Amino acid sequence: MLVALVGVPAVLAAYLTAAGLLRLLPADMWWQSLGAADFADPRQLLYRHAFLPRLAIGLLAGAALGLTGTLLQQVLRNPLAEPTTIGTNAGATVALTVATLYAPWLLEQGREWVALAGGALSTLAVLALAQGRSFSPVAIIISGLVVSLTCSSASALLMAANREYSEELFIWQSGSLIQNGDAVVLGFAPWLAVAGIAAFLLLRPLRLLDLSDEGAESLGTKPVVTRLAGMTVAVALSSMVVAAVGVISFVALAAPALVRLAGARTLRQRMIWAPLAGAALLWLTDRLVQVMPFTAEIPAGVATAFFGAPLLLLLLPKLRISPDRHGAMLSSVRRRSGWSYLLAGLLAMAVLLCAALVVGRSAAGWHLASAAEVADLLPLRAPRIVVAVCAGMMLGVVGTLMQRMTGNPMAAPEVLGISGGASLGILLLFVATSDVNRPAMIAAGLVGALASLAMISPTGRRQPIANDRLLLSGVAVATMASAFSAVMLASGDPRLDTLIGWLSGSTYRATAADATIAAVTATALLAIVPLTSRWLEILPLGEAASRGLGLSLFRVRVVLLVLVSVPTTIATLVIGPLSFVGLMAPHLARMLGLQRALPQLFASAMLGGMMLVSADWAGRMLIFPWQIPAGLLAALVGGPYFMVLMWKGRQ
Repeated sequence: MLVALVGVPAVLAAYLTAAGLLRLLPADMWWQSLGAADFADPRQLLYRHAFLPRLAIGLLAGAALGLTGTLLQQVLRNPLAEPTTIGTNAGATVALTVATLYAPWLLEQGREWVALAGGALSTLAVLALAQGRSFSPVAIIISGLVVSLTCSSASALLMAANREYSEELFIWQSGSLIQNGDAVVLGFAPWLAVAGIAAFLLLRPLRLLDLSDEGAESLGTKPVVTRLAGMTVAVALSSMVVAAVGVISFVALAAPALVRLAGARTLRQRMIWAPLAGAALLWLTDRLVQVMPFTAEIPAGVATAFFGAPLLLLLLPKLRISPDRHGAMLSSVRRRSGWSYLLAGLLAMAVLLCAALVVGRSAAGWHLASAAEVADLLPLRAPRIVVAVCAGMMLGVVGTLMQRMTGNPMAAPEVLGISGGASLGILLLFVATSDVNRPAMIAAGLVGALASLAMISPTGRRQPIANDRLLLSGVAVATMASAFSAVMLASGDPRLDTLIGWLSGSTYRATAADATIAAVTATALLAIVPLTSRWLEILPLGEAASRGLGLSLFRVRVVLLVLVSVPTTIATLVIGPLSFVGLMAPHLARMLGLQRALPQLFASAMLGGMMLVSADWAGRMLIFPWQIPAGLLAALVGGPYFMVLMWKGRQ
């Protein structure tokens, strides 16, 4: 199975490569052109300085990403770990965006050093936040997600404010293997060789990470040192890939998962086969992109997501899930009785809603609306406020449900794939028709969300729904939606303003109908979730304990899946594909000491609602008369605030 997984794509890619070479240059000239190309013959120049370097960098980058994903998944004990998890890709992206827009002189010596600096700084920030927890996998995952989402939001906001440069930046973010000479290949190959040797020298201590930290220490290794060494190798490799070809992250997730599905059980096997699978996957994808009849070439990173994600979905039912021996819930504060905090939260939310309605800015400056003015402002501001608070409450509750259901601290609505499915449906609507209105967007988003549920539901047909399998299938769907978004945003479509506003979490076009739908859904969700509190107390204990306490895991997870999917779909439809609130609100509630299920659910709802209402109000006020999308501002403000809380509580 492993040989077929690597061999079939490699043989097909080799055939397409040979066919492409024959169209470019006769076979009897290949060897001669390799050594001394005739500068008067454009075919030989393209063969020597474009075709061959592109082929080489594709193989090298794919192998590097496969090894990177294997190392990170072993170090962090999480099948969703990839360079995005530790913030490397997002840091490199925002650094390049800032340099392109405001300091282009930094790019005179090439974008590599800028990307490397950004990736290194963001990864150091992740490690600094995780230091107080001895670099535990949970702390690194949460820190990496917060840093990544904050950097990604900053980059998206900068591009939304500078549309004239968005096409080039989006193409780079999507990954491109186009080469002009051997310089990139010759610079990248030594890094890959050194990193590969270092990874295999770390093989024994990395294998011991399968045990608990105490068990690994009893066998003479230091888990913290091993974890840092493995992450150092992975960061170096992923930074060099970003510097060489841009962001191609799905290979790092898919290659290790695919070889595990194909039968690679030991770490040694995965470290050998995952780079080969990554190289074959990226090689085949790049060749398919070049032969398909598109008006413009699709970036390799986007195409990899399109081809790799469906393949991962097809193979997921065969994934064997090992029991989770490690607690995944972040818990660093003592339990507190939550009801007094909830009463204070209700009061704070009421004050915030009133302030969002009556406090604003005009051409004359800050202004407090009178009773008569409120009557005029209500039809304009009330739908936005209701949509923001209800969407935030739904996402906060959904994030808590997902993290308790899966036992995974990085679980969020986008990870399940519902937000991604709804986004993909609306993006396809943009492609299919030029007449895009609100009802059509709602219908397309609902169809996309239901399709994503249909794609992830087969993971539980033959056996009980497994957490890792469910999350991986959701990531595959979300990745396809993200890739399609990148293509649309780089296409120059005249409707980009509407599209970018929706993708950024904007409430610009919120209507009374949107507010009604969101309010009804949020109310129903808050009425139903208390009935699941016993399940949510038991599920984080693990599958064995849950079964021992009488839970029917399949039935429980199906019910929770419905409670997650419907509110996530509605929130995505009315405000856009936000995931940051769903990730942040449960952890903020837990940091306040609300560890029991029911208080945490209601606290997450209030925190999520307050986050989005605050972001929506601030987005209207900060750069008046222009506006900042609420989703981006929530990430830009909530991310650093969450990092400060983690820094203060790191001991």
